[in-house]
Amino acid sequence: MDQTGRLYKIDQLLRQHKVISFAALQAELNVSRATLKRDLDDLRTRLKLPIEWSRAAGGYRLAPTGELPASTHELPGLWFSSTEIHALMTMQQLLSHLDTGGLIINPVPVADRLNALLTSDDIELQELRRRVRIVGLVQESATPRYFERIGLALVRRKRLVLAHADASDAPVEWEVSPQRLVHFRGSWHLEAWCHPQAELRSFAVDAITDARALPNSAIEIGDDKLDAQFGPEYGVFASGRVRWARMQFSREKASSVANLQWHPLQQGKQQNDGSYLLRVPYMDPRELMEKILQYGAQCQVLGPASLRQAVTDEVAQMATMYQSAAPLDEDGVLDDAALD
Repeated sequence: MDQTGRLYKIDQLLRQHKVISFAALQAELNVSRATLKRDLDDLRTRLKLPIEWSRAAGGYRLAPTGELPASTHELPGLWFSSTEIHALMTMQQLLSHLDTGGLIINPVPVADRLNALLTSDDIELQELRRRVRIVGLVQESATPRYFERIGLALVRRKRLVLAHADASDAPVEWEVSPQRLVHFRGSWHLEAWCHPQAELRSFAVDAITDARALPNSAIEIGDDKLDAQFGPEYGVFASGRVRWARMQFSREKASSVANLQWHPLQQGKQQNDGSYLLRVPYMDPRELMEKILQYGAQCQVLGPASLRQAVTDEVAQMATMYQSAAPLDEDGVLDDAALD
């Protein structure tokens, strides 16, 4: 067993036995005393696992911690190789810029823990930080503190008491069994069983003003029921009538569109004139409108008629708005005549 495997095994044994002697650890791992001492020291100093020796109990144990800090002592990356961890470090560098809803609560500890699994003199890692940058992305803020609390209850299968702002902005408390977190169109939603109302509900995470974990176990709702309830909200085809959009993209946009995935079941084909035909399933036209309109005149909706009409109406409203707008000069300033 290599050191990565041993460290993970020690962590597992400490969680299983609560207290375990040095001799028992040595027997389980089949290593020398010196090797086991080095492994325990690595777990304490390099990976920040709170291991302590209890003279009264006669063995090693994990020091007790509070609810949220405990999550920082998990060792989720120990089964990765150095190469895989380096790849994760690259992704962390990107995600620290791309995070749009609190998925990474605080990217610095994430980086520190990944760094701990890499050699300290890793020149490539230092170059990565210096040379990889992402500029110009719009980032949205949410409620990361509650996101983390909700996420912990979700994976630990515990109930929550949520304070959630209703339509009148007055917070209302609900006891819920969390089922899934879904990121949809830039924001997070918690799908949960609402105990007071005895029904499935979706809660916008950015509207949650407080979240408290309960010791009670969450009830389980099957994925099929969750998909049937919430699928149509996200454009997931769990029920209802599925239509197929047919779109033709100009030759200039053909290559970029061919490399995009609008839906796993989409069908595309390059045409002899260089244009690109794309067929995409949908239930609600709003699922596609934003994407279609961003291509402007470079995309023509061929069918169905209802989707084509929806795009036509939207373009007509835009044209009317611009035709009636006050004129601007060459610098984008309102013409003085328009202010009279």
